[in-house]
Amino acid sequence: MSKSDQTFSPSYLKRAASSLLQWVDSDYCPDGAEKMRNEPDRVDWVRVMPFVFLHAGCLGVIWVGTSSFAVWSAVALYFIRMFAVTGVHHRYFSHKTYSTSRVGQFLLAIFAGTTVQRGSLWWAYHHRHHHKHSDEPEDAHSPHVHGFWWSHIGWITSKRNFPTDYSKIKDLAKFPELVWLNRFDLVVPVVFAVSLFGLGAALESFAPALGTNGWQMVVWGFFISTTFLFHGTGCINSMAHIMGKRRFKTDDDSRNSAILSVITLGEGWHNNHHRFQSSTRNGFYWWEIDPTYYMLKILSLTGFISNLKAVPKSVLEEGAHADHHASVAAAKQAAQVHPQSSLRRIVPTAAAIAVATAASAQGNLPPKKSDSAIHKDATELAHDLDTKKSDDPPVI
Repeated sequence: MSKSDQTFSPSYLKRAASSLLQWVDSDYCPDGAEKMRNEPDRVDWVRVMPFVFLHAGCLGVIWVGTSSFAVWSAVALYFIRMFAVTGVHHRYFSHKTYSTSRVGQFLLAIFAGTTVQRGSLWWAYHHRHHHKHSDEPEDAHSPHVHGFWWSHIGWITSKRNFPTDYSKIKDLAKFPELVWLNRFDLVVPVVFAVSLFGLGAALESFAPALGTNGWQMVVWGFFISTTFLFHGTGCINSMAHIMGKRRFKTDDDSRNSAILSVITLGEGWHNNHHRFQSSTRNGFYWWEIDPTYYMLKILSLTGFISNLKAVPKSVLEEGAHADHHASVAAAKQAAQVHPQSSLRRIVPTAAAIAVATAASAQGNLPPKKSDSAIHKDATELAHDLDTKKSDDPPVI
């Protein structure tokens, strides 16, 4: 059979029709979800056309132009909906790091639906699976197993990753309203896009000085903002296991990155998260900026959410002393390279005290070493450096 004959064979047409129906009903699996999950990793181009269309829609800026209002709306919607990803898809549905009412979680699921990252139950299922098999062959988006691009974008285009295994998220699947939103996951994004068009059209009529209109708001507020949102989220999958530093010894290669935390509202403290995933806070220490946690804390003051889960003191203590030992090791290494540098006396003391005493000053943990003991470590290190052989090469 020729390639063209295979393209239009009954089996191919059946698969294509199935993929088309999944645009509307993501749970449509005529041959069973289990069979689909055992498909080989390859792109289902028919199924992912809406995703391709999302990126292509950004080109609409050529025709709709720009306005300050539309651009700033896109920026605002990026961060608002990034919070929906981090605070709702991730910290609520995936890990249940806080509590809310049944009505509250339904509203949160609708809010998260505006991110256009499938339903919250699909998101939670795959993320829990990721934690169970992190950086193993079963991990759908491990850059160490599947490479950068597949972990960043490719994995969501594979037919095997389309279904939601409700048996793995029974705590969520027992709510029919959540299952409905997950099954018909295009409903909320379409309503969101139409709402943006309506807002732009209204502003064109009632506030023409803003220089925007319906289609401009759709292009900037929906297509461009959502595309950036997807890739911002994808950076955690593709980069947070290869970029940054490891504070905790975990069974994977998760890392902490301040840069990723900025663009993802605190998700970049990924090694922290893999050490204790039940915490509402990913930035374990005060200097690790975590906007998602701050916003959840504010929400808890309103009573909309409650029972925010804290990081255990034992974990905070473990991390503080890991940082202390890392700073001393770094100082020793730097001293070997630049033995005459006066910084050799400053680095171990400042870094150790910043880590070991700042946390204890806030009452987060009791330091294993007293301040005098830390100073003693630094003094001994400085003494070792001063007594190095005089034939050390000079620093140029």
